[in-house]
Amino acid sequence: MTNRQARVFAIASTLIAALIFLILTLDSHRQFGELTNAENITPEVTRGKDVWHKYNCINCHTLFGEGAYYAPDLTKITKHRGEAYLTAYMRDPSKFYDEQTHRRLMPTQDLSEEEISDLIAFLDWVSNVDNQGWPPRPIMVTGAAVPTEFVADTDEASAAPAGDLTPVTAEDDPRAQGEYVYQTASPACTACHSTQPGVDMAGPTLAGLVTRAQAIIAAESYPGEAQDVEGYIRESIVAPSAYLVPGDMYSASGTSFMPQGYGESLTEEQIDQLVAYLATLK
Repeated sequence: MTNRQARVFAIASTLIAALIFLILTLDSHRQFGELTNAENITPEVTRGKDVWHKYNCINCHTLFGEGAYYAPDLTKITKHRGEAYLTAYMRDPSKFYDEQTHRRLMPTQDLSEEEISDLIAFLDWVSNVDNQGWPPRPIMVTGAAVPTEFVADTDEASAAPAGDLTPVTAEDDPRAQGEYVYQTASPACTACHSTQPGVDMAGPTLAGLVTRAQAIIAAESYPGEAQDVEGYIRESIVAPSAYLVPGDMYSASGTSFMPQGYGESLTEEQIDQLVAYLATLK
């Protein structure tokens, strides 16, 4: 290749690359409104964005994978934590995490009630942006998801909550189907609960659930309507505020921080399967 041919090739390649970049840029801008649900950018969302910047939340957290990695990515936080939980958490993070126990502690920012409400509105708008799967594996607050085609094996010999990952089929035990629901419900139960003894996360550990449920139902102070363990577990899923687990990090003002919509988002069959699985946690 002569010098002249090399120059022509370089210039042509640069022009073609620039043209492709321009086309992709214009196409991206064409879709921004739809992908970001721009029509949902309310004054509260705008003020919430200002709160995010005012308190330098990005110094510890990330959105869409961008920011610091000291604390969790908050891109989908409102899909995993309800408004009641987030409000109480922002008021006083020390009620939820202890620096010595959890080796982290979000500083109390002394946000006003309006700032908290606006920040949650902003984060909720962020959570509904079509980010096309980015980041591919965002940092979760607690818990971790597994591929949706797998769940832990729970055979007759062992009803333990963990085991080898095996594919689920329609013929499997309802308890295995229930563990599949446990892993893949939206939001996933694993985002807030552990099945390991003593491991309390955003929600209490589910290890020993059956034993605790029996004691709760037998207590005269129990305000719910369940008559047996299965009924208590079902009640906890569809009406989580019927009985409030003691502790500031689990409820506030008589309302459980557990998501309230599982009764609508899950089918009756899925709830039955989930109850069957949770009832194995002795």
